[in-house]
Amino acid sequence: QVQLVESGGGLVQPGGSLRLSCAASGSIFTIYAMGWYRQAPGKQRELVATITSDGTTNDAGAVKDRFASARDNGKNTVQLQMNSLKPGDTAVYYCNADAKTTMRIRMSSWGQGTQDTVSA
Repeated sequence: QVQLVESGGGLVQPGGSLRLSCAASGSIFTIYAMGWYRQAPGKQRELVATITSDGTTNDAGAVKDRFASARDNGKNTVQLQMNSLKPGDTAVYYCNADAKTTMRIRMSSWGQGTQDTVSA
């Protein structure tokens, strides 16, 4: 199994910045992609950003030029730097990993989520 633990986030004023971190652990053979999704109240979970093992990123249009992903393959960690935050960015942010376990089972794993609130 793969476990994901998130950290960072919290409350920030509009225009401010937050940084999220996520660490993967467990029976990991390889991680193909790590990323972030978010879910606002009353809305479906949506993609924020993903990054593959070779550094290829996929960012949602709403966060392009404001959010940036970084990954440390050796430590199985991913970070999300969020700048110029808007009230519309308020949501629970979830870390995700597309990984293959040591049993060679490919699975998608989720963190517990972290609440990020952008408010004056």
